Amino acid sequence: MKILEITGGQTLSGTIRISGAKNSAVALIPAAILSDEDVTICNVPAITDTEALCDILVYLGVKIKRASESIVITSNQMENKKITATYSKKLRASYYFMGALLGKFGKVTMSLPGGCSIGARPINLHLKGFEALGATVTINKNCYTIEAEELKGANIYLDFPSVGATINIMLAAVRAKGKTVIDNAAKEPEIVNVATLLNSMGAKIRGAGTSSIEITGVSYLGKCFHEVIPDRIEAGTYVILGAACGENLKIDNIIPDHIEALTSKLEEMGVYLDIGADYIIVSHTAPYHPIHVKTQTYPGFPTDLQQPLTVLLTQCSGQSKIEETIYENRFMHIPYLNQMGADIRIKNQSATIIGPSKLQAADVVATDLRAGAALVIAGLIAEGKTKVTNVEHILRGYENIVEKLTSVGAKVEIREI
Repeated sequence: MKILEITGGQTLSGTIRISGAKNSAVALIPAAILSDEDVTICNVPAITDTEALCDILVYLGVKIKRASESIVITSNQMENKKITATYSKKLRASYYFMGALLGKFGKVTMSLPGGCSIGARPINLHLKGFEALGATVTINKNCYTIEAEELKGANIYLDFPSVGATINIMLAAVRAKGKTVIDNAAKEPEIVNVATLLNSMGAKIRGAGTSSIEITGVSYLGKCFHEVIPDRIEAGTYVILGAACGENLKIDNIIPDHIEALTSKLEEMGVYLDIGADYIIVSHTAPYHPIHVKTQTYPGFPTDLQQPLTVLLTQCSGQSKIEETIYENRFMHIPYLNQMGADIRIKNQSATIIGPSKLQAADVVATDLRAGAALVIAGLIAEGKTKVTNVEHILRGYENIVEKLTSVGAKVEIREI
């Protein structure tokens, strides 16, 4: 088991370069199998989630070539085998093989996907979308078989603008016969990134990034070269960290528009941000004002940044409030923050943070990916040495986090125990 040890109280300065987006890469890799030719994806983050997806590709007989941050995927000789729980449970995004294999072969059999336990994360919207395209869904002991003699375009309305369902339906629809329209689609930048890949392969997708996406099916998808966009959640996490303990900390290789919901809230708090074309420079400039944040689908405030932001709100003078509207178990980091000296009270799906609080080091547990990121920030501003277990959660989504933090002056190390 790995443990992360953090000695707090350091001022961080220098440059952190943001990696490719986890939430984009984990969809792009399964999407690549829809082509029968070489697909090259660059700026792929070296995280355990992308490694797990590549393991699935190898299991299916897909050829993979790696070079630095690039992956070349060739799937013209792949086998459509059942994806067992051994592979599917490693990460939530394994479910993108449902749409990709259904689109390529007309059939997929796989076990229930895994992922962080942050609340109910049903895949019913994905399945309803597949059924609308003409597929039949059979469930037997947490194993799904989805098949269709022929996929046909359809008008599909999503009850909730789910990122996963939007992408999965797109993957199945690109090789369906006729036109598919997804209404109330999610608008996240990662969806645009996936649609751009598919269009580069020869798909006909319009409207990605809006609430209505139109897909005209094609019979063949070919080779392409594609780049993963910068990770807006990683960028936001490090910007929050800079506001907590940075001094001219530069967060580089980002798309500032993608985190505008965060930066506008930080400026409301009193954080000074120097926002450039592809970077943000941030410093700790307390005292900070309390704020009210409500998580929403994009372009609203992202649920994935709620947990890291909670730590910064413990340093505000007064009472802040966070309303979590996406996942019901996104407050599992709060008992650990209170253990470290924070004053946070939870009622239903809201958290009230009363500050400022002087945080003290403690032994804490990363219950999920973004809770882990929050505890890393807490450890960096706390007095003493914080020990974080369940580090594997953090490594799922933050490439080279130890190296990036130590390069700007943090005292952080991972040890095996």
